[in-house]
Formats: sequence, C-alpha cells, structure tokens
Amino acid sequence: MPPRIPIVVVQKRITMIDERQARQRAHSNNIERYRRLLQTLLSDVEHQFIERRLAEEQAALTKLAGQNPSPAPSF
Repeated sequence: MPPRIPIVVVQKRITMIDERQARQRAHSNNIERYRRLLQTLLSDVEHQFIERRLAEEQAALTKLAGQNPSPAPSF
C-alpha cells in the first residue's frame, strides 16, 4: 500500500500553487495593461512612469517564473 499523505499537506501545496498562478496571472495582466497604455497619448512623465512600471512587472514575472515550486514533502 502506498504511503498516505495527510490532507493538510496536500491542501497546503495546492494553495501554494494556486497563489503562485494568481501572482503570475496578475503580473501578466499588469504587463498587458501597461503595454496598452504605452500605445496611448501620454506626457513624457507618464510615459516614463509606465515604462518603469512595465519593467518592474516584467522583472517580477521573470523572478517568479525562475523560482522552483516547493518540493513535495517526503514521508
């Protein structure tokens, strides 16, 4: 019979994956929004601000994508 994994551990792992996916989706949505904003008429200050925010969101998404998910617990 295979070892049984406590439900609490499985639920915690699923929650962590869900949170990770939600953060990735939020960064992706922000990136798309900033790209659309850059296609509009903006002042130089607004354009610089949006470009800076876009770079920050892209860096955050890259960092998140590079992180390994937590290893599965071993029993």
